[in-house]
Amino acid sequence: MRNDGAAAPIQLGAEDVHLRFGGVVALAGVSVGVRAGQIGAIIGPNGAGKTSLLNTFSGLYPPTSGRLSFEGRDITRSRPHQIAKLGIARTFQNIELFKGMTVLDNLMLGRHVHLKTGLLAGGIYWGRAQREEVRNRGVVEDVIDFLEIEAIRKRTVGTLAYGLQKRVELGRALAMEPKLLLLDEPMAGMNVEEKEDMARFVLDINEERGVTVVLIEHDMGVVMDISDRVTVLNFGKVIGDGTPDEVRRDPDVVQAYLGHETETLQRAHEETEALARAALDEVGARP
Repeated sequence: MRNDGAAAPIQLGAEDVHLRFGGVVALAGVSVGVRAGQIGAIIGPNGAGKTSLLNTFSGLYPPTSGRLSFEGRDITRSRPHQIAKLGIARTFQNIELFKGMTVLDNLMLGRHVHLKTGLLAGGIYWGRAQREEVRNRGVVEDVIDFLEIEAIRKRTVGTLAYGLQKRVELGRALAMEPKLLLLDEPMAGMNVEEKEDMARFVLDINEERGVTVVLIEHDMGVVMDISDRVTVLNFGKVIGDGTPDEVRRDPDVVQAYLGHETETLQRAHEETEALARAALDEVGARP
């Protein structure tokens, strides 16, 4: 855990949000708030409603009832393109990239929300279109440098390893220059080294670029390490919300979801402490 951001205003909020698909209840009275500058994690078992909540925030699923807000503005009925223009970008659980295009071209597509010059206007106001192109290229080059993907910029996305494709998808979202990022399982399917890299990028996006992050993640070690706030869903309802330490100690959360993960984390913590003590003892025993 880092800080709870208690002094910052609520940037993204859901108030008593319900979402139904026919007789299936995906969300049942969900209320949650993410403060500006935080990293907020959404956790819970499969089918708990995590992705459904992100889909309502991004305008893909309008809620059946309830209210959604971003920076004090009602976005309950906003369409995805309208929400993107407000400064909310997202990645998906299943990679949504153009596999036949290059990394650079996929990143340039992330600039679509900032395009001000259409084809006709571009022909009339050539100078404005040129300045816009220079600006867009500059943003994309910055993202390439930040995510350390210079070596693959001209590669076709479909030829890349899975972990690199996830990084490119994050890059396309970053190219939108968002105020808030919604990340749906950004580390799923990655090995340990790739997860460490992705966690570092998420932290740097938040701390260096000032972007609020909301992420769904199943790796509890990552969640507890990088999150300021954790919301726990189960069967479409919020059963826990607080700092990582508060959620870890919540009996309802432990019973519904964290039992096994908590034991694993505790064992890992104890093993780390034991190794540290052994190392100190060894140093102290040296002449």
